Amino acid sequence: MNLLDGYGMDTITMAGTLEAKLAAMKGAGFSQVMLMARDLVTHPGGVDAAVQAVRASGMRPTGFQVLRDFEGLSGHLHSYKLDIAKAMLEMCAATGSKVLLACSSTSRHATQDLDQIAADLKKLAMLAVPLGIKVAYEALSWGRTVNEFPTSWDVVCRADCPNLGIGIDSFHIFAAKTPLDAIEELDPSKIFLVQLSDFMWQETPTFEERMTTARTFRVFPGEGVHSEQLADLVLRLDRIGYRGDYSFEVFNDDYQQLPLATVAERARKSATWLHQDVLHKSAPLPAWTRAH
Repeated sequence: MNLLDGYGMDTITMAGTLEAKLAAMKGAGFSQVMLMARDLVTHPGGVDAAVQAVRASGMRPTGFQVLRDFEGLSGHLHSYKLDIAKAMLEMCAATGSKVLLACSSTSRHATQDLDQIAADLKKLAMLAVPLGIKVAYEALSWGRTVNEFPTSWDVVCRADCPNLGIGIDSFHIFAAKTPLDAIEELDPSKIFLVQLSDFMWQETPTFEERMTTARTFRVFPGEGVHSEQLADLVLRLDRIGYRGDYSFEVFNDDYQQLPLATVAERARKSATWLHQDVLHKSAPLPAWTRAH
């Protein structure tokens, strides 16, 4: 068993073709990948060729992202977003992904009524049922109404739909300075995705600063200034019984300019830190990782 099976990388972290990214991840020992819609629609061979590349790699999709600004709309905007959601779900299913990530709305056109937000997300989840897909609802730290994970959990509880759960993103927790005690209130079976990353400064006081940092300068777990909090987050999730995947969602302009193998090696070191130093797993990592 590859003990990195519980950890994966995000294609957004690397430059290059989809095939090259998958090969670099697999070469570093990862067996899963978080895919983005653009991986499919920008592939030179089209969506079908991208799907085939994922399948040929043998990599398991951690999930598929990202549906934005879906909930809380009305009239023609709601109908438009339903069409977008259906197309996203079809691509998600084609890749074999079992989780679609939906981020909390930033739209000023969206209602702030949590019951309506929950109703819309339930509708999305029902669309996903025939495809065997779960919807992970993630609180963006610059979301208009839902910008911390306790609120996204509240919305998921209101919706009360088996295949609707939450997505946890460490960046947004640290950026919003959300107390980690709220982790204890979560049902681990309803955490469908955990995305991990860090950054190099303590404060992101404005939404604009959060967005800029999130989209250009995240780093891998263990590389930033929030390592202690990140370790605390992972340990709390482990204590409540979370046994799902950890995906490294690292948007970083510098990493986009490095060789793919170099970036994948940094991710492998991050997974090793989490596995050995944070979670203190007793089983050794595979021999190929110890050789590095």
